[in-house]
Amino acid sequence: MAYMRRFGMFIFALVLAALPAKSADFDKITNFMQVTGFDVSLESLRVSARDAPGMLGMDADDFGLSWTRLADRLFEPTALKQDALEILQKALTDDVLDHAAGFYGSDLGQRLVAAENESHFKDSADKGAQGELLAAALAARGSPQPQYFQDMAESIGSIGASIRSYREVQVRFLMAAMGAGLVERRLGEADLRALLALKDAEVMKAIGQNLVASNAYTYQNFTDVEVEAYRDALATKKMMEVYDLMNAIHFTIMADRYEKMAIEMAQLIPTQEL
Repeated sequence: MAYMRRFGMFIFALVLAALPAKSADFDKITNFMQVTGFDVSLESLRVSARDAPGMLGMDADDFGLSWTRLADRLFEPTALKQDALEILQKALTDDVLDHAAGFYGSDLGQRLVAAENESHFKDSADKGAQGELLAAALAARGSPQPQYFQDMAESIGSIGASIRSYREVQVRFLMAAMGAGLVERRLGEADLRALLALKDAEVMKAIGQNLVASNAYTYQNFTDVEVEAYRDALATKKMMEVYDLMNAIHFTIMADRYEKMAIEMAQLIPTQEL
């Protein structure tokens, strides 16, 4: 687990080294998080955390309300935002902040943020089903949006970041679970990584397949021209810097919380609560 802590710090070292030393004002950072919807995306981490027992072959329902309380406590929104604020204040400079806030503060930007915020909390099964239909409709009329979605993902590194983050969080979570005696099987970190790596191609395929459908749902009320404008905005150097940092923050917060979650799960007795 020491390796995982070093990995998280290494990501931040790279991000911080790539940015100028001058940091942004705290109040501006707070406004930036609201304008861009980053605060809401952090809150949505709590939703996915409730499915964490699945990584261990368990069912969250076996823990009853105890599990929900644990996930809600460890992913308490105010604490998540405070962690992110402290990091952003040190790493995000005024020029990069102003660039991103300027776009997301525009009429188009605020509509995009509202759509993304709503999408974060939409039931994944419903979103997937509706997204598939919307994606098919885009393809049927020859819309360029599916390609724009691919371009957007490449600009902000979402596919690569998702795969790396998922794998690292999974390793840290499972290592902590084994250390806490929550999982009977014992594997060294190298062996665990090798075992999980066997599914990398499957994970990458699933993320790629879900990309267009998910975005088709999220941006269903936007025209081809508007999505193209968003694609172009995300392709700018300063916007890429913003997303590099936000991806790193997501990873670090998730990895830290999931490790704590595995340790505390060992103290819970699976029950069926009415």
